[in-house]
Amino acid sequence: MAYMLRFVQRFQPAQRDAFLTLERQFAALEQAVAEYPKGRRYIPYSGREPVNTLVWECEFPSFAEAQEALAFLEKDERHEELYRQQVGFFLEAYTEMYEVFD
Repeated sequence: MAYMLRFVQRFQPAQRDAFLTLERQFAALEQAVAEYPKGRRYIPYSGREPVNTLVWECEFPSFAEAQEALAFLEKDERHEELYRQQVGFFLEAYTEMYEVFD
């Protein structure tokens, strides 16, 4: 059974450019390092979430693999370094896990 891991990050609207500059660095890191989960990023255009929200999501074949990806990101110093820079722009951030319904 597949699972979707999502990070939802609401950031300070006035800091949009700085926040997204750091997010581009996360995306470059994903592409450069084979072990990184390869996610997709979304910024709401319309809907429930405000436009100062970034959603990252990645699908995994199993719950265990999603947990492994989370553990990898939590201990990876390159990820942590970027996170420390970006967290100051957060208004709210949370992690979600979904079971894929097929």
